Amino acid sequence: MKVELWAIGKTNEKYLETGIEIFEKRLSHYLPFKFMILPDVKTKLKDPELLKTEEGKMLLARLQPDDHLVLLDENGKEFSSVGLSEWLEKRLAGHGKKMVFVIGGAFGFSPDVYARAHEKLALSKLTFSHQMVRLFFLEQLYRAMTILKNEPYHNN
Repeated sequence: MKVELWAIGKTNEKYLETGIEIFEKRLSHYLPFKFMILPDVKTKLKDPELLKTEEGKMLLARLQPDDHLVLLDENGKEFSSVGLSEWLEKRLAGHGKKMVFVIGGAFGFSPDVYARAHEKLALSKLTFSHQMVRLFFLEQLYRAMTILKNEPYHNN
């Protein structure tokens, strides 16, 4: 199964870009993986609900009907690293073609995106910037793959 991570808006910090590149390269040894940066929604109004709606339209237009959509959301299910690897193993063994993880914009997701999602995951009860979540999630995805392959990264 292909795995993609979608994030809205560019990363402004070089150290985050460097870390993201490192884990993207590492992940490519384990599964077909793609990281996509979706453009910020441009609107003159700074209404959070309008932004979520417009971002939601953009996300939904890019999804294929058989994509397994997983939102990275503060109200999602939390796992330990081992738990995430077990969860991921079950999903990767499924019959879908692609699993899409999405990091939303600063205000979260629209009701339409929540309705389309199959699952929600939370990285922590702590709040992180949506730019930092990119790196944290990629590291955890890589960690999960090394756990599944019984490699030493998790215990180092």
